[in-house]
Amino acid sequence: MTYAGMADRDAIEAEGPWEARDIPKTLWQQLCRTADAFPERPAMSYQLLSGAKDKAETLSWSELRARTAQAANLFRSLGIGEDDVVAYVLPNCNETITTLLGGAVAGIVNPVNPLLEPEQIASILRETKAKVVVTLKPFPKTDVPQKVEEAVRHAPGVHTILQVDLNRYLTPPKSWIVPLVRPKLKGGSHADVKDFGKEVAKQPRTLQFEDSTGDRVAAYFHTGGTTGMPKVAQHKYSGMIYNGWLGARLLFDETDVIMCPLPLFHVFACHVILMASLCSGAQVVFPTPAGYRGDGVFDNFWKLCERWKITFVITVPTAVSALMQRKVDADISSVKTAFSGSAPMPLELFKRFEKACGVTICEGYGLTEATCLVSVNPVDGVKKVGSIGIPFPYTDVKITKLANGEPVECEIDQIGEICVSNPGVYAGHTYTEADKNADLFHYGKYLRTGDLGRIDADGYLWITGRAKDLIIRSGHNIDPADIEEALLTHPAVAFAGAIGQPDAYAGELPCAFVELVAGAEVTEEELLDHARVHVHERAAHPKHMTILPELPKTAVGKIFKPDLRKHAIRRIYNEALEKAGLDARVVAVIDDKKRGLVAQVEGNGASDAEIGKVLGDFTRPWEAAGKARAA
Repeated sequence: MTYAGMADRDAIEAEGPWEARDIPKTLWQQLCRTADAFPERPAMSYQLLSGAKDKAETLSWSELRARTAQAANLFRSLGIGEDDVVAYVLPNCNETITTLLGGAVAGIVNPVNPLLEPEQIASILRETKAKVVVTLKPFPKTDVPQKVEEAVRHAPGVHTILQVDLNRYLTPPKSWIVPLVRPKLKGGSHADVKDFGKEVAKQPRTLQFEDSTGDRVAAYFHTGGTTGMPKVAQHKYSGMIYNGWLGARLLFDETDVIMCPLPLFHVFACHVILMASLCSGAQVVFPTPAGYRGDGVFDNFWKLCERWKITFVITVPTAVSALMQRKVDADISSVKTAFSGSAPMPLELFKRFEKACGVTICEGYGLTEATCLVSVNPVDGVKKVGSIGIPFPYTDVKITKLANGEPVECEIDQIGEICVSNPGVYAGHTYTEADKNADLFHYGKYLRTGDLGRIDADGYLWITGRAKDLIIRSGHNIDPADIEEALLTHPAVAFAGAIGQPDAYAGELPCAFVELVAGAEVTEEELLDHARVHVHERAAHPKHMTILPELPKTAVGKIFKPDLRKHAIRRIYNEALEKAGLDARVVAVIDDKKRGLVAQVEGNGASDAEIGKVLGDFTRPWEAAGKARAA
């Protein structure tokens, strides 16, 4: 199972075409193959609380198959066929896993980020035409049930809500207290509300309907990155199993134990890890409903690794940075490798991690639109820190640029758009909205990722920026990663995000936001001085620095740049209005699906014409607060 470089990759492909491999055609077939091979081995483990001695529940492979069958049978009894959608809005728990698998066996499963607002959840439910939603029963310290109740009011296609009660994971006296303090819902929903646990228990533990006869769309995943409103991507069995096969062939076997504190609505946890477990027989541990965001997870992380005898740690750069602020206070000799994704790993952070815990980090790259995996720094080979490694077997990556409106493949080390073709790419049908697929592919099959990158002479792939994240200063492209990498070399900086702030003359000027290491002290001016020294391109020197208590992040640890852009728009526009002597102020910046970020302005006595004269110098639109129009 050695995977050291391009020669190993090419040798795997030389064994035969992907289509000729002995690969199960459906998720149920794959689950049965693994359950038959390792019936009593542990499959999934979950603990609600983060302590190294807290109660945990482990499902064997035979039990996971039985519970998946029960969930699938339940969904079929509720009218879910192969073309119908089961959505779930859940934190991590074992019910989330059986809902994901059972939903994909019975119909199309649609994981939804529980951190979204009700309006966004409702929009996704309408877009996917979801009929059943699985979510939480009201529980202390979460508003997920309340948000789902409100979202379903605006999603008339949903006819059933199934509620999961997390109280069963607690022990007395906490489990006695929850029923006494359980929040109440408003009620009055048009959908039937039922208890998931009770309804599943009524179902047989073997599949009561014929499995799918072959490949089909089995999952809808909404995008959750940094570029605005979610879109919904379609995933087929073949793409999901391809991701799992990669993990089984290159990384894991049935003796491995994987720590995965990532959310089970995201492709990283669902496809890269859960599917790899499904194909390899490896055990996966999910600590707390919120994963890395859970209370005490970072403080107890190394002790949890010792408890479960973890061999692989799944992480993201923001989590690694947080872990580096804690001592390694446990025996982690079982840990072989840390697998990191979601964003490139800064060099300084990579060095700090390996020095502190003696564990090698392998960086990977993937995206929702490609079902997920694209490349990895080979576990057994040369790891080029900062690169995202070599393409996986059966993945073809091209770096392209447009010349006279046509795509042209770039030379070695030439920067262009990363384009991907592999079994996870559903060419021509990536998104549920047909118009979103227009101009999304080159040569009919290469998915345009929107990421900028290059391939070096050794075949390693490097991300150089996000096409939509580029700061464009008077027509000059500035890669925000250059600014962020420089700021992260400062010992006081834990996280950094660079964006383009509006400018009446240049269109955009670079600015930066940072979150400091706990206990660190530094001024914004000192950080600007540091950037002037370490950002080598003068045009990229940030013009403004903001220290925030915490940078906004997505659930998988990416810096959420729309919120940073909103912050900058409000600041710049209010400064311009104040300079012009107007009392008008930006009171909110909203994300409009068609117009992008729109500043909402309260006039406070200033006329629209006066405001427009000032804000008309900027490219971002504005509107009077309470009015749905662009100025």
